[in-house]
Amino acid sequence: MTRHAAVRLLLGMALPIALAACSTPQGGTPPPSSSPVTPPAAQPVVSEVVGDLDVPWDLAFLPDGAALVTLRDRGEVVRIEDEEVSTVGTVPGVVAEGEGGLLGLAISPDFARDRSVFVYVTTADDNRVLRMALGDNGLGSPEPVLTGIPKAGNHNGGRIAFGPDGQLYVATGDAGDTSAAQDPDSLGGKILRITPDGDAARGNPVPGSPVWSSGHRNVQGLAWGEDETMWASEFGQDTWDELNRIVPGGNYGWPQVEGAGGRSGFIDPVATWSTADASPSGIAVAKDGSVVMAALRGKSLWRVPVEGEGGDARAGEPERLLEGQHGRLRDVELAPDGSLWVLTSNTFRGEPREGDDRVLKVTLR
Repeated sequence: MTRHAAVRLLLGMALPIALAACSTPQGGTPPPSSSPVTPPAAQPVVSEVVGDLDVPWDLAFLPDGAALVTLRDRGEVVRIEDEEVSTVGTVPGVVAEGEGGLLGLAISPDFARDRSVFVYVTTADDNRVLRMALGDNGLGSPEPVLTGIPKAGNHNGGRIAFGPDGQLYVATGDAGDTSAAQDPDSLGGKILRITPDGDAARGNPVPGSPVWSSGHRNVQGLAWGEDETMWASEFGQDTWDELNRIVPGGNYGWPQVEGAGGRSGFIDPVATWSTADASPSGIAVAKDGSVVMAALRGKSLWRVPVEGEGGDARAGEPERLLEGQHGRLRDVELAPDGSLWVLTSNTFRGEPREGDDRVLKVTLR
């Protein structure tokens, strides 16, 4: 199936109540688009924070303003402070094969009290979430929080983040088993919501189950707006990558639907891109309320304006930023000063330039 070149967008309708659909081998119906993508008014201001990182995957800020970054293949966590990089520890048991390894990273909301750092890792047997204490001597011994997440050479998901409710959200992939996304007993192809101790959080759609939403192919971006609207980015198969709005119990259609299928029981994405233009990974909500998405194959930072709030919100025309300027982009995070920190990903499946991979500071304007 050929990859389409144009960005398609759902305009003129309220955001769905639940997360967007994933892909099908046959593909789905693209969302309507009333006009082509409009160019941004101005490109962002970009500066380099640090370089020479080996396959960085996720970034999170500590309360003191320093940042931690996971290095996928090395199984290493590094600290960035005052434009200097230092090692805080290596996570034991990481198996870096294919797209697996040391992936997601999240800082405890109670870090000042518990000093807890959470990571999503691929092991010899599964994908799992671990908790470690960050002390003066670096990372302590890992404690399993959630185990048994399906693993494979690809579609491992891997993004983790604490929501405004203090619960830990875990994005998993289908690990190549498309049926897992619709299987309520599988942890694959889901967004999970658990307590910091790994229990199914209270208020989940099915009591005792960690599943928050289902029907996902490979979610790698999670973020919340100031109104606590939850967003997720998702890799399509051959045709449509997606930006979705997540609500509890939503079914986003994979493997029956790719893109906007308009099918009963499944939730359509609020925006789609051809896989050549996106291959989305991390996302963040910028200070102006727009959703900003890092694109790997698309080698761009996509900014999607959000108009309105809650169920009345609409996605505006996406703006393509930094196209081709820094290669593949893996993650984007909102920094304490309101700028965006962006991870490049050229030392894996890219064309590394001198100094890759990097953390970039991006200021929208």
